Amino acid sequence: MTLSVYVGAALARYGFGRGHPFGPDRMGVFWQRMQDLGLDRQVRVCAPVQAARAALLLFHTREYVDRVSGQSATGSGYLDFGDTPAFPGVYEAAATVVGTVLAAIDDIMNGATDCAFVPIAGLHHATRSMAAGFCVFNDCGVAIEYLRSSYALQRIAYVDIDAHHGDGLFYAFESDPQVIIADLHEDGRYLYPGTGMAGETGKGDARGTKLNIPMPPQANDADFRAAWPAVEQLLAQYPPDFILFQCGADSMADDPITHLRYSAASHRYAAGRLKMLAGEYCAGRLLALGGGGYNRGNLARAWTAVVEAMLD
Repeated sequence: MTLSVYVGAALARYGFGRGHPFGPDRMGVFWQRMQDLGLDRQVRVCAPVQAARAALLLFHTREYVDRVSGQSATGSGYLDFGDTPAFPGVYEAAATVVGTVLAAIDDIMNGATDCAFVPIAGLHHATRSMAAGFCVFNDCGVAIEYLRSSYALQRIAYVDIDAHHGDGLFYAFESDPQVIIADLHEDGRYLYPGTGMAGETGKGDARGTKLNIPMPPQANDADFRAAWPAVEQLLAQYPPDFILFQCGADSMADDPITHLRYSAASHRYAAGRLKMLAGEYCAGRLLALGGGGYNRGNLARAWTAVVEAMLD
């Protein structure tokens, strides 16, 4: 079994400065732990790739892509209402997140690797026309559109265990019955973006293809394990052709901006179960995306636990 991990300076550059929760040091912390554990020698190490403009337009509006490009040149202003600042080169950095995810998809679909992990990815808040919550381009959304347009896949599953609800992804596909979404997140009454209520199960023909599981503040590994079977039931009901897994580490205890209390065991468990289900439903096609996580030790532990589970 081959697992590809995508790392490099161009991917690490996606961040909003030293001291920012989403700083450019996040990938390096993860990769150092990979080396400390000897996991770097067990994976296929791949370089980042910058997406072409046409790829970004699979999900985002032309006006928004132009706006990011313009503010990238000046490095000034915000790309949303105050959470996501522009910086010089933000367009190239964000396009590299997207391009690296698409390169991982190509490698999986073409047989170069069995599954893959991209640590700086899973930017699930960006909408089709605006940045949000530290997310400039929504690589998850582009990935879904790319899988359908380039590989004619009929049903794609997106599973998200980040503490924050993946609102940009969810509402973009809320009425799409071929996108299966399971999102376990901190209850929106207590955490940004305030969405993802249990009653939101999809609209129209897509009703029942979406699962939101709001977790109470202080929910722990036992609570996560108790909630998890609903995810597997959804995937059994709608077997996917490909699984995207957003494994944000901000759902772990002691994250500075969230209130859940998982350990890396939850991330390991979810990754292991999804790997098994991918083998059962979709020829092992599983792509994990690092997502959030603002306690550096936590993200290193969570993401390496995901890698270990995918290798096991």
